[in-house]
Amino acid sequence: MSDFWVTFGEAAKTALGFFWKAGWAFVLGYAVSAMIQVFVPKKRLTREMGEANLRSVGLSTAFGCISSSCSFAALATARSLVLKGAHFICAVAFMFASTNLVIELGILIFIFLGWQFLAAEIVGGLILIAISSFLIRLTYPRKWLQAAREKVEEEGGEEEEDFDWRDRIRSWKGWCMVGNKFVMEWQMVWQEILIGFTIAGFVAVFVPDSFWKAIFLAEAASQDPGNFLIALENALVAPLVAAATFIGSMGNIPLATVLNAGGVMFAGIMSFIYSDLMVPPLVKVNAKYYGWRVALYIAGVMYVSVVTTALILHYGFFFTGLTPESEKRVEDIAQFAFDYSFYLNLAAVAGAAVMLYLRRQHQKQQDQGGHHHDHGSGSIGFQDLVTWFCIAVLAVGAVLYMVIG
Repeated sequence: MSDFWVTFGEAAKTALGFFWKAGWAFVLGYAVSAMIQVFVPKKRLTREMGEANLRSVGLSTAFGCISSSCSFAALATARSLVLKGAHFICAVAFMFASTNLVIELGILIFIFLGWQFLAAEIVGGLILIAISSFLIRLTYPRKWLQAAREKVEEEGGEEEEDFDWRDRIRSWKGWCMVGNKFVMEWQMVWQEILIGFTIAGFVAVFVPDSFWKAIFLAEAASQDPGNFLIALENALVAPLVAAATFIGSMGNIPLATVLNAGGVMFAGIMSFIYSDLMVPPLVKVNAKYYGWRVALYIAGVMYVSVVTTALILHYGFFFTGLTPESEKRVEDIAQFAFDYSFYLNLAAVAGAAVMLYLRRQHQKQQDQGGHHHDHGSGSIGFQDLVTWFCIAVLAVGAVLYMVIG
């Protein structure tokens, strides 16, 4: 029993080590994301997304790149685009771009997996959007999607604000809006990140590499990395693992590092990273927006697109001799040390403090303008319960590590 508690403490320490390594990256990424979202006018972009042509898909991709990386926010914004008349192909392109091509995710991949995987992520993200666009065009269920659009239109929505970015970026109000957007981003993603990093830490310690080697056929893959059937198996299984973990776009990168260390093929790792939009909670959100029929259709298109993209990346990099091989180990990443992470985290704390100050100033401006803050219903959902459970687990584990570790 004592061995279990020692391992438990080590798992908590590993999860907290993931937070330590990535803390500054989250602050930097969401600060940049907040500035982009506040200072880049998006109303003109949404007007051009009504057709399923290359220009509209390209604009949707660009819009996704400058939007929130939160998976739930991506689905909500995609719904808003459909409400404004965007084609469903453009809505799906936006969803993929906002969860795979945003700056904060790129920074995280660079830290945990290396620049080769970051390059693959960017190239693959564009391929993913191209394939999903082709599949929807090929299989387009017109009656289903028309009914889904009517459902969205019945529920209504708010019109997006238009503004002059030059005036906003020079104004104190504009920068207060940046602080407010930064805090709003954190409010949307912190639970997802906490749950994802906690799961990754405990999986890294409690689940032996032999488990991943077995389900991803790692030994056979190491002997024959070009074997199509093994690569296909990796690409097909990885999204199922992602769905089982219930982790979103920002929380699954540490677990991708665990898979990489466990000998999973490149096709499997990339398929896992791209599968964040297919986890059950997100499929349920799409069902709420469009109905179950369309939600499952979108999930099916995404699954086929992810698997196909992973295989294209695998063989594209394999035949050119450029297959990424990250040398980063979980043990090295999850270490607390007085290295660059320490100083960057100090700077991140200072930056977050500035953003919180700007947020308070924004709230004062809103109060003076007669606006009221929506603090929510106060109800506790399933994700809230899981979040508090993870906090308790990390707290107990940290104490155990310090006492008996």
